[in-house]
Amino acid sequence: MILTTVLQAIGLFMATNIDDIIILSLFFARGAGQRGTTTRIALGQYLGFVGILGAALLVAWGAGLVLPSSAIPYFGLIPLALGIWAAWQAWRGDGDDDDEKVEGKKVGILTVAAVTFANGGDNIGVYVPVFLNVSTATVVIFCVVFLLLVGVLVLLARYVATRRPIAEVLERWEHVLFPIVLIGLGIAILVSGGAFGL
Repeated sequence: MILTTVLQAIGLFMATNIDDIIILSLFFARGAGQRGTTTRIALGQYLGFVGILGAALLVAWGAGLVLPSSAIPYFGLIPLALGIWAAWQAWRGDGDDDDEKVEGKKVGILTVAAVTFANGGDNIGVYVPVFLNVSTATVVIFCVVFLLLVGVLVLLARYVATRRPIAEVLERWEHVLFPIVLIGLGIAILVSGGAFGL
């Protein structure tokens, strides 16, 4: 029974978080060479994911007034705004000198957390019905497995971002890819959720 629950939790996590590998890899590329990048990304990912779990639990346990499901699509504004800001900085040429290319840029915990949470609208939408249909003990097992897998996800993204051919592409194109992915993610969240009548 517990093994079945754990396997279900692993499958659910993989289905709802596989896209985070790309986003986290871009964060690793952005912070390449900066001391503490892995720690900041991991803390940000955990902070954002705890927010996702908290929102899903609140909605599932009847606190819809705290986070109505109609509000979830509007979280797409967070990565959209961050992407536009990153595009503006890239267009202005911030950090184009050689030293920046060697050291990368400092990745903030709150930035990673905000993008993680905003990208978690689909997670919340999937987790709520699951949490509503299982026992409290099963919800606890799901949450523990999810939190363990967040660490695995961060390590996997770091591994992907540090493979030489991938790292070279990310290093060369990160200043273009990072804003494009964030803007695309924000638009996708807004459109798929029907925000602003889209």
